Amino acid sequence: MKFPKKILDELQKYLSAELEKIKKNLSSLKLQDPFSDPDRLIDNAASDTEAKEESSHERMEALEKELKIHFEEVKQALERVNRGTYGKCFSCKKMIDTDRLGAKPTALYCVECERKKEK
Repeated sequence: MKFPKKILDELQKYLSAELEKIKKNLSSLKLQDPFSDPDRLIDNAASDTEAKEESSHERMEALEKELKIHFEEVKQALERVNRGTYGKCFSCKKMIDTDRLGAKPTALYCVECERKKEK
């Protein structure tokens, strides 16, 4: 079974827009990171300011890591749409339930295989 072309076209638009949104968020995060300011190195900030910047930097790094993971998931889902393999479980090769794909368009496994994988 394959998805109708109209649904795949809409999905492709959504995933492409999602990639652009993630790119913008990554760029925005880089600007918010206190470590991205080159003047920071020559600034003799107080230790509490330094600690605050370090904490903020770590938070930005964690967010950036999550966004990069999501970016790759979306990119791979888009590739599956283009190859005609979108919606097939990587494990059992059956179609993934459309409700699951609606909730998580980047899903690689059907619910049953995902449960087995998590055990």
